[in-house]
Amino acid sequence: MRITNAVEGVFHRRLNRFLCLVQVHGDVVECFLPNPGRLQELLIRGKKVLVFPKNRRRRKTAYDLFAVYHNNAWVVVDSRVPNMLVYEVLRKGILPELAGYGEIRKEPFYGASRLDFLLQSKNKQCLLEVKSCTLVKNGVALFPDAPTERGRRHVEELIRAHSNGFRACILFLVQRGDSRVFSPNDETDKRFGEVLRAAEKKGVEVLTYSSSFDGKRILLSKRVPIAL
Repeated sequence: MRITNAVEGVFHRRLNRFLCLVQVHGDVVECFLPNPGRLQELLIRGKKVLVFPKNRRRRKTAYDLFAVYHNNAWVVVDSRVPNMLVYEVLRKGILPELAGYGEIRKEPFYGASRLDFLLQSKNKQCLLEVKSCTLVKNGVALFPDAPTERGRRHVEELIRAHSNGFRACILFLVQRGDSRVFSPNDETDKRFGEVLRAAEKKGVEVLTYSSSFDGKRILLSKRVPIAL
């Protein structure tokens, strides 16, 4: 996944869930933050960041915050990116656990939720939910970094889908390269961890990969071991 037209800036502060201040070209401007997570270890004043200029005709802000330079590497904080990257690798057939599906449909409805992908071939169907993970503590990637009722509801829908004959998968994409294992963040959202463990026991497949970003390209990197 190629990244072009990004502009360097310096992070100042967060104003609310989806708005922050960044110094760009010498001016401090409001930027859209496409991530409702806490991001406390990343959004620190003085951090180097990458932003994307946007047409302001239909929006308040002129930039989107995209990535933060942390521990000598770029961490992508845009929570829309994992779906874009996963869609790309699904189309190319290079995600081995999910290869062999001829049709990829985005944002299918199932039950009361809209999930991320429906994968179909002649004799099989797979519902796939993708989650962005940016929090790493002592080598452990943790999701979520803020309580997520919506995330729990998605996992519950996957459980129901599997009981109704679908293959059901949830893929956590760790958008940084310094994790050695993935775990649910029970300290932040114990209920999500309970539901995820129950889902895995009932047949929902839990996958975790990391991605890497060198400033120009985002690549699917490696599978991350899971400790539920």
